[in-house]
Amino acid sequence: MKAVSILFIILRLFLGGLMIYGGIHKFEQPSPTPIEVFQKAEKFSSPEKESTLQKILYISGAKQTGYFWQVLGICEILFGLLLIIQGTSFIGAIFLLPITLHIFLFHYFLEREETGELLKTLAFFAINLALVLKEYKKWKPLVWIKPI
Repeated sequence: MKAVSILFIILRLFLGGLMIYGGIHKFEQPSPTPIEVFQKAEKFSSPEKESTLQKILYISGAKQTGYFWQVLGICEILFGLLLIIQGTSFIGAIFLLPITLHIFLFHYFLEREETGELLKTLAFFAINLALVLKEYKKWKPLVWIKPI
């Protein structure tokens, strides 16, 4: 039983660190101008490069909003920190669940041909899901009330 607890601590620290790193990375590069996005997108306008074009437009669109990419970065940093801190790890795992699901779905729909990335992001989501399900007995009363 102690080995399982240690494994969950390692998974928690790994996922939390990964999210903090990803969140910080979102602030390293300046947002491209709309003209730069258009010029980059033009290079991938052929049908065989449609997947790459979709990725470029999706990420560039998130950056062009002026807030979404930064809010996502802040959430990744904050929730990653919550996950690393032992007392707040469960709430961090809950808050990170939609983010890790989104990362997996992004790769599933836009990079399906890149099997390595797909499996890696699926592993991140699975780790996050395992961290939430590990506490099932604690949160079950919040979502399921026995009928009279």
